[in-house]
Amino acid sequence: MNTYQPMNCDLYDYLEIACMRGYQLDIELKDGTRLVAKALTTRTSSDKEEFLSLETADGPRDIRLDQLLAVTPLDANAQFGRVVFSDSVCTF
Repeated sequence: MNTYQPMNCDLYDYLEIACMRGYQLDIELKDGTRLVAKALTTRTSSDKEEFLSLETADGPRDIRLDQLLAVTPLDANAQFGRVVFSDSVCTF
């Protein structure tokens, strides 16, 4: 896999909301893969790669954040709609 590229800080907030609320998400990946899964948490590995932890029909799965193209919450009262992730990064 390619070198990890951090996500834009503003977009990260949407994932945090999805995890806190346990949203069911329609997830689109940059490689064209699409899946539906429940957002559980985000995590950072020891080498500073960030992941979205999900519960899928096939069991737990982690998606590296820089592989996300878009997420759409499927919950009726979700606090946001479809979010498209860009290649801009968080800088401090």
